[in-house]
Amino acid sequence: MTATAPAPSTARATAFLPRLALVLATLLAALFTAAAPATAHAALTASDPKDGAVVATAPAQVTLSFSEQVAMGDDSIRVLDPQGKRVDTGELRDMCSGNTIRYGTALHAGLPNGTYTVAWQAVSADSHPISGAFTFSIGAPSATDVTLPTARAGGGPVGIAYGIARYAAYAGFTVLVGGAAFILLCWRRGAAERPLQKLVVRAWVTLTVATLAMLVLRTPYTGSGNFSDVFDLDGLRAVLQTKTGASLVSRLLLLGAAALFVAVLFGVYARRVAGLGPDGADGPDGPDGAERAEGETDGSDQADGPNGCDEAGNRDDTSDLTFGLAMGGAVVSGGIAATWALSEHASTGIQPGIAMPADILHLMAVATWLGGLAALLVALRKVPGIERAAVRRFSRVAFVSVLVLAVTGVYQSWRQLGSWSALTGTEYGQLLLLKIGLVAVLLGIAFLSRTWTARLADAPADAATAITAAAGNTSKDVSRETATGAVSEDTGVSRETEPVPVPADPERAAQLARQRAARESALEKRVRDADPDRAGLRRSVLAEAAIAVILLAVTTVLTSTEPGRTVEQETGRGSTATAVPDRAVKITLPFDTGGPHGKGSVRLELDPGRVGANTLHLWADSADDSPFDLPEIKVAFTLPAKDIGPLPLVPEQASPGHWTASGVQLPLAGEWRIDVTVRTSDIDQTTIQKTVKIG
Repeated sequence: MTATAPAPSTARATAFLPRLALVLATLLAALFTAAAPATAHAALTASDPKDGAVVATAPAQVTLSFSEQVAMGDDSIRVLDPQGKRVDTGELRDMCSGNTIRYGTALHAGLPNGTYTVAWQAVSADSHPISGAFTFSIGAPSATDVTLPTARAGGGPVGIAYGIARYAAYAGFTVLVGGAAFILLCWRRGAAERPLQKLVVRAWVTLTVATLAMLVLRTPYTGSGNFSDVFDLDGLRAVLQTKTGASLVSRLLLLGAAALFVAVLFGVYARRVAGLGPDGADGPDGPDGAERAEGETDGSDQADGPNGCDEAGNRDDTSDLTFGLAMGGAVVSGGIAATWALSEHASTGIQPGIAMPADILHLMAVATWLGGLAALLVALRKVPGIERAAVRRFSRVAFVSVLVLAVTGVYQSWRQLGSWSALTGTEYGQLLLLKIGLVAVLLGIAFLSRTWTARLADAPADAATAITAAAGNTSKDVSRETATGAVSEDTGVSRETEPVPVPADPERAAQLARQRAARESALEKRVRDADPDRAGLRRSVLAEAAIAVILLAVTTVLTSTEPGRTVEQETGRGSTATAVPDRAVKITLPFDTGGPHGKGSVRLELDPGRVGANTLHLWADSADDSPFDLPEIKVAFTLPAKDIGPLPLVPEQASPGHWTASGVQLPLAGEWRIDVTVRTSDIDQTTIQKTVKIG
């Protein structure tokens, strides 16, 4: 009979509240660096000649300056004439000095007048490829046959495949480290349980395959974007000479050591802990017998006894092996975590000597917490006899992990995070706010899980023993039904040794197999749900895991979103759209008048986007991307450098959500500010602006 455990006392709940508040506050601080690698994207800060500039004579070289260190090759900067022919020498010049990151390439002498296109590609310090293009003119702008690239470096199918491998590697590392830590720190006998063995081994396979995929995809990911380049041996050799390539190879070597660790953990170590009964002697039923299950529910884990002994005073000969595995596993997992820290942003910028160890600790804490959560969920679902003490130990391990996350997260926030205004003013910040909300939900569910854990801790020992004994008896019933398809109700004696009759009719045999599987599943569910406290804990842990999966998805989106720091750096230099000669200026301006249905965007096209007469088109879209038939829309052009304007313009409506104006005169070249005034109702109105370069 299952006894209902009493609810946790008020004193215990009150004592836990300050700790919960500490966890909440520190986790929110750590969240600001949850996608810290994404903030490492380098940005082009300057170029010579400048974007859209018109120079009197041909320059001797083109130089590019970046916000932080990047990796570039001889073919990273290409300069094309109006016909699309390369006019650079193809030799990269490293002009970096101190904190100035600058690269360039020389140009051939005697270049004629016209518009030239500069296309560049580099690898940022966080291992992500970046690229861009701009134009400048010699003498006067001209028509050009060069089409500026629209594909983003590291995008396309190759980018998707590389991204999948990247996050599969993180997931594999998390479950591998967390699962092993759960076994060694919380539940040693879990090493003999097949569900946990499968979880950890599959995590090792996932991490290994993902690392190999990243290595072979690295060449097309940072280069052409074509899958065929995975067979480019010269490209692979070049990748191996980079910091990222060396880190991936080091990770593969460390995974070899991890394979040895897993073999010992689930081989020698598992046999030793499986052979220990509740009194420290070999149990006759081994890892699946009722005797071992009873020992587990009695709480006689080897870790609880004094001086390496169990509660009966018997010497636990697994203590030394446990210590050795724990130390070896910590070294190997720390080395694998270092392959990320050494190849990404922690290795550059200020205080790399502190940032890299902090990043390693951050990854280790994440893996111990979330990977251990996955192991606990598997154990609660697949292993009815899991010790209650193991759940309590994991609660303590998770709390320490969260504290480590908090400390390293605060440091990373100080080192890498942008301004607070980016939290609400950029898409990156808005996604981060969503993530904070999800973490608040996760903490609430975690508090519920801790309540169930406390109820497990308070459950009477005799009730726990009775439940697990029932589980052991049911396990025997399952084995008997599996062997014969029935249980002897008269004697209850196992008939496992009797031969299993196989019907000659294949359909009948398949039907009996399905019936046996259904009975086994029903018995397993009955054992799993025998303890209401354990079932409640399993449901709350499952909810935690579901929220963690959603958080991982949001983090994935964050890593592909332009960081708030980069956005604000670009805004500080001026929000400018470049006009290419004889090519229309196309910009999109989001707006929000604040009233009902006041959100939308305006798409503006100025053709040909140069001095003289231009044709203006405006399209208004509502929040659901349907045409927005605004009551009023006005445009004004201003050239602040020459004190010209504002030049007002009221376009004519051509169709619902579309306005146009012809003969828009822009008398001088320069950076023109375009102000668009949008009215969505009689009282709701706003003005949005953008600066464009007119050549």
